[in-house]
Amino acid sequence: MGKLRVAVIFGGRSGEHEVSLVSAQSVMAALSPDKYEVTPVGITRDGAWIVGSDLMLSLEQEDFSDTRSAAMFADPSKRGLWASVEETGLAAASRQGAPSLAERRMGKLAVLSQVDVVFPVLHGTFGEDGTVQGLLELAGVPYVGAGVLCSALAMDKIAFKDVVQSHGLPIPDYVWTTRRQWLADPDAWLDRIEEKLGYPVFTKPSNLGSSVGICKCDDRDELRAGMNEAARYDRRILAECAVAHAREIEVSVLGNEDPVASVPGEVVPSREFYDYMAKYVDTGEDASELLIPAPLDAETTKRVQALAVQTYRAIDGAGMARADFLLNGETGELYLNEVNTIPGFTPISMYPKLWRASGVPYSRLLDSLVDLALDRFQENQRSERIYRPGEP
Repeated sequence: MGKLRVAVIFGGRSGEHEVSLVSAQSVMAALSPDKYEVTPVGITRDGAWIVGSDLMLSLEQEDFSDTRSAAMFADPSKRGLWASVEETGLAAASRQGAPSLAERRMGKLAVLSQVDVVFPVLHGTFGEDGTVQGLLELAGVPYVGAGVLCSALAMDKIAFKDVVQSHGLPIPDYVWTTRRQWLADPDAWLDRIEEKLGYPVFTKPSNLGSSVGICKCDDRDELRAGMNEAARYDRRILAECAVAHAREIEVSVLGNEDPVASVPGEVVPSREFYDYMAKYVDTGEDASELLIPAPLDAETTKRVQALAVQTYRAIDGAGMARADFLLNGETGELYLNEVNTIPGFTPISMYPKLWRASGVPYSRLLDSLVDLALDRFQENQRSERIYRPGEP
């Protein structure tokens, strides 16, 4: 067999755009050129799909003069994403006369055709939430990571909590509302949150990652400000009870039907909690500390690994995910915080570091994820899509 053709999609219309670029750089650098033929595909902050010679630099500098916009559409009969690429500048001038729209589309129709697998390295909304996964399902192409349902569930904190709670998994108490309901009567919602949760609480947008829009609130004024901050980013918002003496424990999960958990790690944040600044901005002596493996006793280690796998199965995980827990450092109580279906993927990110500590190096981890994507696609292909009444 020849090389596998892998399309890596990165950037995106999300507050985690920059994080996606860093993760994608690492993934593309580590995909072995002996095994893979890599096609980079960029998405700008406003959602435009682009192709070109140096997409990473174009996205970092937000200079798209050397790129071409690509209108993506799915054609499962040809198994792949297809692109109608707008030819501009030198590409168009090199033709005899101005190319017609039909010529442009036919001439560059196969930019992303016949890829063997897509690796979406898209964090946050419009990438990790099932939207791109739905496009790839329509295209009939294998892709790395969770499917539409799992991606959407894990991204939406409220829906995620409802599902995992129904499976008996431990989560902190919470109150949720919509932005419109909150703005219509904020004092009533403040009263309700105080009565049910007390202080301190965390306020969060339901659909976002990397701790964007999350605030820790110790009194009513801070709670009001925190709910307003969360409402900037989503139409559904929540307040969640803070876990006392919290230690943040994270576990990487890998697999499809038979997922396995890595050794746990612990995050010691550089700030009061593990917010965006603590994750991505603080460096050097001010950086957050990652303890791998986490300093846990054997019983707690097994418990957190089992809960990670149980959670993964509950939301129909596939490929990869990182499960994050909050451990009460005094009582030993363990609470599920969230699951990230496309976690940070730089070599120093927690997900690959935990697997490295478990004996799986970065390049082999990527190989496994590609294999899992192909395996999941083949399993899904076993399902019949056509039904005609009366036929045997």
